Amino acid sequence: MSEVGESRSRRWRLVLGAPAEGAHGGGLGAADDVAMDRALGALYDSDGRSGNSGRRSGGLGGSAPSVARWLGDIRNYFPSTVIEVMQRDAVERLNLTELLLEPELLEAVQPDVHLVGTLLSLNRVMPETTKATARTVVEKVVREIERRIAARTVAAVGGALNRAARVSRPKLRDIDWDRTIRKNLANYLPEHRTVVPERLVGYGRKAQAVRRDVVLAIDQSGSMASSVVYASVFGAVLATMRSLKTSLVVFDTAVVDLTEKLADPVDVLFGTQLGGGTDINRAIAYSQSLITRPADTLFVLISDLYEGGVRAEMLRRVRAMKEAGVQVVVLLALSDDGAPAYDRDNATALTALGVPAFACTPDRFPDLLAVALDRGDVQTWAHTNAGRP
Repeated sequence: MSEVGESRSRRWRLVLGAPAEGAHGGGLGAADDVAMDRALGALYDSDGRSGNSGRRSGGLGGSAPSVARWLGDIRNYFPSTVIEVMQRDAVERLNLTELLLEPELLEAVQPDVHLVGTLLSLNRVMPETTKATARTVVEKVVREIERRIAARTVAAVGGALNRAARVSRPKLRDIDWDRTIRKNLANYLPEHRTVVPERLVGYGRKAQAVRRDVVLAIDQSGSMASSVVYASVFGAVLATMRSLKTSLVVFDTAVVDLTEKLADPVDVLFGTQLGGGTDINRAIAYSQSLITRPADTLFVLISDLYEGGVRAEMLRRVRAMKEAGVQVVVLLALSDDGAPAYDRDNATALTALGVPAFACTPDRFPDLLAVALDRGDVQTWAHTNAGRP
């Protein structure tokens, strides 16, 4: 058999398990392949070995030592992207959530956004002995997200706010000479080799003043786990900017204001409780109480829009926000998880009110904020850059 054929045969054997040996060229020879097959079989075979049906089907051993060894094996033999999938499968198919309450197992897992969501859903039942380890796992993921998005968010949002603050009659000390020269190139006098600035461009003297208010309302129902993680980190980054006043609330059937915890997104996340019902109307009502400058406020609702409260009242409140001058944006998801499930009727109703409703990836969110804070056309931006309902 050729080298390519052997590689293909090996992959099919690992995918399908021992029953594929006859149809795909025999067993596995290398020790690493055998170990990989054993790790796959522990998760996807019904009894930890190959099943009779020829399909891997589930059955990780139940003891903590066995799971710890399995977690160590998959880290040795599989890339991180595959590890994350296998960990999620173990949690969803084999009720591994109970075992994640053991500190020694948490130390062995590959931290990722989905694992953080699982840990947050266990927050209220997690033993105190496990919470310190869980916090370490969550912090690893949060710091990596911060590293990815913080600088770009500050740059994008800061640029938008600076543009909004630009004035055409600045004092001498406030003139932006680079922009002033570019604006007046048509007035260049060759004989004098100079530009006559008929229009000055500069910035106001309120650089440290709060220019815009941002209110983030985050749906913490179970399906929104990744969005909760990303939105909390973004909220903490925005809270570091003096020219913004940032508020963050999370909600299910109750509303919790976590604004005071924004100094540390890990604290924000441990203040959430994933799962439960959803009362979007109540969350919007509370958010309205935080808005003191409607014309200078951006309200971002992050929710799949499955409303358990009073739908008509929810839509009435959104309409009232819009009429008062609040800029309203609805994100059906803020994650990399692909197309979200959401309530299409509510999304359509919001769009009819002039409220953009779409999904957005974390990498695009800084640009979205910049457009919104610059009072740009978010609807047009969304058509080009984000998932539409």
